[in-house]
Amino acid sequence: MASFLLSRASRRFLKPPFSSYLLSLSVSHSLFSVSSSPSYPPPATTHIPNHRLFFPFDQSYGPTPSSVFNFRSFAHFSTTAKSQDNPSGEVKASQVSWIDLYLPRQVRPYAHLARLDKPIGTWLLAWPCMWSITLAAVPGHLPDFKMLALFGCGALLLRGAGCTVNDLLDQDIDKMVERTKSRPVASGLLTPFQGLSFLGFQLLLGLGILLQLNNYSRILGASSLLLVFSYPLMKRFTFWPQAYLGLTFNWGALLGWAAVKGSIDPATVFPLYISGVFWTLVYDTIYAHQDKEDDVKVGVRSTALRFGALTKEWITGFGIACISSLAVSGYNAEIGWPYYVFLAGASGHLAWQIWTVDLSSRADCNSKFVSNKWFGAIIFSGILLGRLSS
Repeated sequence: MASFLLSRASRRFLKPPFSSYLLSLSVSHSLFSVSSSPSYPPPATTHIPNHRLFFPFDQSYGPTPSSVFNFRSFAHFSTTAKSQDNPSGEVKASQVSWIDLYLPRQVRPYAHLARLDKPIGTWLLAWPCMWSITLAAVPGHLPDFKMLALFGCGALLLRGAGCTVNDLLDQDIDKMVERTKSRPVASGLLTPFQGLSFLGFQLLLGLGILLQLNNYSRILGASSLLLVFSYPLMKRFTFWPQAYLGLTFNWGALLGWAAVKGSIDPATVFPLYISGVFWTLVYDTIYAHQDKEDDVKVGVRSTALRFGALTKEWITGFGIACISSLAVSGYNAEIGWPYYVFLAGASGHLAWQIWTVDLSSRADCNSKFVSNKWFGAIIFSGILLGRLSS
């Protein structure tokens, strides 16, 4: 009844723009209030951490009755309204995702730890694998769909394992960075032991996929774990962690070819791998500009801080090196002409990113970063059609 009267009062007496400021307050009250329990809501002086809003079953505050908390309503009202303080209408906090809406509450923190609601990392890890597998196909034939499916699942698992390792090693840093402080381990929703156990589960599933490949690929795939486990430490020692990420994320360019052929053709595969490393330097430098202020405070390093005002000049060079390496790889693989048409289109996409990105806008940096899934798709389409026509 109290929630009903409050909502009626807000509609009757509140007028824009004041209603846009207070609407989230009234909704939060109606969502979190429990008439049967004197412990709700918490005292006004109690600080509720960000993760409490998105993981409402934090035991430090007790279980939230399902009859009171409606995730769909919260997702609808969680977007920040446009106002004088926020004229762009940008979202100020992480949005409730499908994980919070549909998965059992015991599973949600682990799904967030693996970033299942943010598939861009899986796409960026999977595309070099798909490029390599398709490039290794017999001329005039489609690639091995079973191999594509295996590597797709492997990319999902390995990316999740990498995120788990990153959050375990960076939990103290993540607490001090606005974008990462609500992550499950940093926020305390999961203990380090729970995170470590989940990592073991992910690696066990990944091993099941690796064992389906040939012996050469098993050894090559297992060696990538050295990069996966050491990458999160690089930001502490060098301004080039993005280059190390490139070596890690594009390992599939080597592994995909080996899984099909049982060996590596250096003339084709190495330029493909190098192109991926330069591609990563472009998109992850753009991504790193989101956190550059926090990185300075925390004391970690990145190419965004290393390049500063010269970032666009640097990533332009990386983009040229990426496209050139892709051209060399295609030429050595004797791929058909459609590949070069799509390569020209991919060049335009990369140039658009670099020329138009606003490095002072976190939202635009993230948007350009996410758009790289289309760059990967364009290159894959070119390789596929080029191989079919060769």
